[in-house]
Amino acid sequence: MNFDLNFIVFPAGKAFGFLYKMHKDMFFDFFGEDCFAAVTENGKLVEFHLDKGSDTEISGNIYKGRVVNVLEGMQAAFVSFGQEKNGYLYAGDIPVESVAAGCEPPPRLNVRVGEEVMVQVSKSPIGTKGARLSMCLSFVGKNLIYLPSADFCAVSRKIEKEEDRARLTALGQQLLCGDGGFVMRTKARHADLAMLQEEAAYLRGLYQAACEAYNAASVGDIVYRDADVHARLLRDFDLSDVDNIYIGDEETYRRVEEVFRRAGRKGNLVRYVGGREMFDFYQLEEQVYRLISHRVDLENGAYLIFDRTEALTAIDVNTGRYIGVTELEDTVFETNILAAREIARQVRMRNIGGIIVVDFIDMVDPVHRAAVAAELDRCLHEDRAKCNVGSMSELGLIQFTRKKFKSDNVSMLTKKCPHCNGSGVVLSDSYIAFRIQIAVKRCFAEGYESAIVELNAGILAYILTTRRFTPLVHGEWKGKRIYLVPHKTYHEERFTVRGDNDPVLTLPDNAQLLY
Repeated sequence: MNFDLNFIVFPAGKAFGFLYKMHKDMFFDFFGEDCFAAVTENGKLVEFHLDKGSDTEISGNIYKGRVVNVLEGMQAAFVSFGQEKNGYLYAGDIPVESVAAGCEPPPRLNVRVGEEVMVQVSKSPIGTKGARLSMCLSFVGKNLIYLPSADFCAVSRKIEKEEDRARLTALGQQLLCGDGGFVMRTKARHADLAMLQEEAAYLRGLYQAACEAYNAASVGDIVYRDADVHARLLRDFDLSDVDNIYIGDEETYRRVEEVFRRAGRKGNLVRYVGGREMFDFYQLEEQVYRLISHRVDLENGAYLIFDRTEALTAIDVNTGRYIGVTELEDTVFETNILAAREIARQVRMRNIGGIIVVDFIDMVDPVHRAAVAAELDRCLHEDRAKCNVGSMSELGLIQFTRKKFKSDNVSMLTKKCPHCNGSGVVLSDSYIAFRIQIAVKRCFAEGYESAIVELNAGILAYILTTRRFTPLVHGEWKGKRIYLVPHKTYHEERFTVRGDNDPVLTLPDNAQLLY
């Protein structure tokens, strides 16, 4: 696992004048090589992140590549960089000799076939599309983004107050040493010059290390690996708003604890050691499981339908069983307002990026249409990903965009269904095994010494060949008995787990003792 947190700087605690404070928690854990993270507000899931160790989530990584094709007509090149599909390099993502703030020179495709290049993945491969690459490298810290090929200091557009922008611009000018530029992130508002200088030196060191690794690397080798999801959340979140950080993995806990110790931060780290799986104990697993559903019910009986295509995500708002208490226009308006709030939460939880089109229920009053669009825009401001919301059409359609960095969570949690030739999805083998692990842990937490698991024969083969449960068998499950009973007729997602304390068990002939 990759967990480089040296650059994380914690802002000083802030005083808020609100009478009501949202209770916010974070949860970190691992399942095999899969890295799980969640953020809740008052116990309700608002963000879920999954890095699959064996899959294609490579955004932010830097590789040594080789140009294999140049398409002048498209102003793009294709680069071999050690992945299954070649990456796409647009001319605008190739540095020019001089870049000044506010100046955008025309892109130039100044690479040739066979040339070796240092490229960073700006967008991971999705579906049939290869990764998007850039030669304009960036190294992200808590307060700063270091741009080795730039020579300016810019300020995040999320910082709107002119006095803040002027102060940060002045601080940023003191960081420039002729070897790259910086973008001042939103969190930089709470940093002083010494903190920024320390972070700038660290980011410059990351770039130098990447260059040294590149010089010694072969084509296809990774020369810089971006932080895993746990480190990214600690880096990007304002932790003064977080009440508790629950960690289920011992190594992750030690690393975060050390970072907190160096930063002089105390208190809200919690090492979870319960008998049940942490995501199960805190009632997160069922919320994660509901992310794969096309339907989302609203509290008033209305519901949303999510449909994904390769180009966009469509969301349909339906009144369902809600009939209101006054006239139709008010009923529709109330439903659309609730839908706007839930849509903002769902796209954040599901990590939906790109173009999103919402078909709200038709409203006659233009004031109502404007109010729903404004509510959606307001709720999306809570999202850390950049969103741009358009106005509502007379047909009740709103189009908005959300910056896309990686595959959405539904794609990460599912795979193409083998029974319908890819027209639908079923749960991935890894996720099914995780749900079995939850059920077995729950069984032992209830006091049973043996667990009998009846499951699909293919999932049994997956568990045995990947040895997913080996650490548990040699650790907290030591002395317990787990019997696996395969069924060829079971659907892949179907399984049952029952506990037993009888010293003599009656089991089918094909039952297998786990490991």
